[in-house]
Amino acid sequence: MFSNKNINQLAQSETPFYYYDLALLQETLSNCAEAANVYNFHVHYAMKANFNSGVLKKIKETGFGADCVSGGEVSRAIELGFDKGKIVFAGVGKSDKEIIAALDLDIFCFNVESIQELDVINELARGKGKKTKVAIRINPNVDAHTHHNITTGLDENKFGINSWDLPECIDTLKKCENLEFIGIHFHIGSQITNLDVYKNLCIRVNEFATWFEEKGFIVKILNVGGGLGIDYHNPDHQIPDFKSYFKIFDEFLEKRPSQEVHFELGRALVGQCSSLISKVLYVKNGKKKNFIILDAGMTELMRPALYQAYHKIQNLSKLDAPVSLKYDVVGPICESTDCFGKEVELPETLRGDLIALRSTGAYGEVMASHYNLRNEIRSVYSE
Repeated sequence: MFSNKNINQLAQSETPFYYYDLALLQETLSNCAEAANVYNFHVHYAMKANFNSGVLKKIKETGFGADCVSGGEVSRAIELGFDKGKIVFAGVGKSDKEIIAALDLDIFCFNVESIQELDVINELARGKGKKTKVAIRINPNVDAHTHHNITTGLDENKFGINSWDLPECIDTLKKCENLEFIGIHFHIGSQITNLDVYKNLCIRVNEFATWFEEKGFIVKILNVGGGLGIDYHNPDHQIPDFKSYFKIFDEFLEKRPSQEVHFELGRALVGQCSSLISKVLYVKNGKKKNFIILDAGMTELMRPALYQAYHKIQNLSKLDAPVSLKYDVVGPICESTDCFGKEVELPETLRGDLIALRSTGAYGEVMASHYNLRNEIRSVYSE
């Protein structure tokens, strides 16, 4: 991803900033689209992963839909030209205002996460004189074997409707005249690298689809969510294995001829296309610890503080130099959790060196804040 030429160019820019490799992004998107098209699968991009306008433009041009979890994301998708017929709106806490706005925009579908939400959407749709499509998000109690904080498909999680509430869900759907049931929706977690997890998901999807059909409902859409992970330890041109991913669903889903299979991918599409670029402000060498203090902090990249997430850290100013010291790489924020990595092996590092925190394309820029009255983060693009 980095050459001496573009490192010299990056060194001229004011830090910190997010560096986007749009060529790698396009290669990843094309790879995914090609693999999905083999099975006529439908892909919606999970906008929560990254809503940078340059990134979203590439995704829209690929022809993907948008998976949104707020009214703001729905509006952004429409503003940037995403097909409203490919926009789905999920989220466990949709406000009345957000629902009304989405109804006015005639989006494709609401992914509904509670029985009470069915009643609310039905009432608001009736007030608009509209009938809107809904899919029922079901909590399948499938362990994604990922970080506890990004697991979403277990009974203990707040997302989706639990299996024991489905009979009441059926009764509610039957009386909601302004709702059109079109399918079922699942999302079991994020950063899933063990593809066998998806085999277990397929088994549960098959069971729930059959259950709805036995109750007299036509299941047109099987939305299996996303969650496919990336390799944070080896970020250079690591495009996820979309072929194997989609093949599992083709083999293990009991898809009816008239059914569509939908996916909501985020991290897998954008995770590797960006790095957070920072400069070293100070180096503090001590008896127990050596500290590298960057001009980027948890205000620019929250994941390490929030999830103890790993990002590969590189000294771009000494890319070919041998590793010689261990450092705790930290930011300038007045919080002890403002740390990107402990005991990171790097070449001897000096004030002014250019540092890259890799694989920040997903849940990086979108989580940036102005804590400590920090400046808004900037973006730099490479074609």
